[in-house]
Amino acid sequence: MIYWRLFYEFFTIGLVAVGGGLVTIPFLAELSDKYGWYSLDELTDMIAVSEITPGTIGINMATFAGFKTGGSLGGIIATLGLALPAFLILLFFSKFIFRYKENPLFQSVLFGIRPAAIALILYAGWVIAKLSLTEWKTQLLSLILLVLSFIIKKSPFVYIVIGAAVGIIFDL
Repeated sequence: MIYWRLFYEFFTIGLVAVGGGLVTIPFLAELSDKYGWYSLDELTDMIAVSEITPGTIGINMATFAGFKTGGSLGGIIATLGLALPAFLILLFFSKFIFRYKENPLFQSVLFGIRPAAIALILYAGWVIAKLSLTEWKTQLLSLILLVLSFIIKKSPFVYIVIGAAVGIIFDL
């Protein structure tokens, strides 16, 4: 039964996660509340690990959440559940995309999806901030790294490494 629930929940998330893996975060927070499969602290750890490991954040988080909930098979099922909607949608719409890519109605649909995707990504950022910026030290570090990222144009990887190092050194 747990495997069916994992597949169903992650398939549903995959259907509505327009905008990339970050969009899955609010849905994963909701799953934490709904089923208690993992705590919100574990969710912040999933986000951190998913951000620094290869692969998309949504897939990495589905795998982690599925594994935490149902072992190796749970990880596989949750990952397939999340990825399958995108695969099926692309498979179904691929012939239409190339045929109608210049169609004004089709362009309008794609143009309309963009603000929704941006809103979902911003909401995901808000959820991450609420989950991880719980102490003044992490808030200060985030603010410093944000300001530095605007002043000194470096790869986000540089700021992730700096944040990790500061977190380790100061036990954040």
